[in-house]
Amino acid sequence: MSFEACAGIVQRGDPDRFLATMAAPVEARRVLFPLYAFNVEVARAPWASEEPLIAEMRLQWWADALDEIAKGGTVRRHEVVDALAPILDSDSARMLNECIDARRIEAHRETFTSLDALKSYLAQTGGSLHCVATRAIGVRDFDGPARSVGSALGLANYLLGVPAFLGRGHNPLPDMSEAEFGVLLDQGMQALAARASADKRQARIVDLAAWRAAGILKRAKRDQSAIVDGRLGGSEFARRAGLLWRSARI
Repeated sequence: MSFEACAGIVQRGDPDRFLATMAAPVEARRVLFPLYAFNVEVARAPWASEEPLIAEMRLQWWADALDEIAKGGTVRRHEVVDALAPILDSDSARMLNECIDARRIEAHRETFTSLDALKSYLAQTGGSLHCVATRAIGVRDFDGPARSVGSALGLANYLLGVPAFLGRGHNPLPDMSEAEFGVLLDQGMQALAARASADKRQARIVDLAAWRAAGILKRAKRDQSAIVDGRLGGSEFARRAGLLWRSARI
């Protein structure tokens, strides 16, 4: 039942990745749903309490679970951990710990002090997750490109979340010029374009998760006010059609 529980967590907490995973072959879903369920749990852990210590404890619980998986011994029982343990080797488990370490800034409600700090956060969260997913599905020589695509997807999702951050009284973006922000968006779009023609089928399966990212980044560059106003998502028709087009290529 742990696999079904993971799928339910992703469906409720990350509907875009849920749709992308449902468009993937069945064998890929058994790898991707546990990873994405882990990501949902870790992403919401810093916001589960206003007390930084409690938020840290929640993050540390997941860090300890990954450490147990990496060591290959007895692993704690949990519906997500049960499904995650069989698909991770020690290197991938340690890499996922980057997702946890990066989110400690959110547990303490701190803001990014520089653009480089934001880039590092995106590489450790979206980048590490995409890297591990690509490895787990059987592609071992794509770490660099996978991290770049995951970082771009992380940026798109982060910008979608700006209104929610602001609603919590938290400014999620560092001080940067319009030109610097434009370069950040361009780098994300370039990474996505570079992988659009990936010749490995498994890589294309994982990249389905990023099917909306390029459009989101383009809209952000065209109209920055759409970020704060929550208008980056685009139409539901375009959202579904984009996934259908991408999934047809695998």
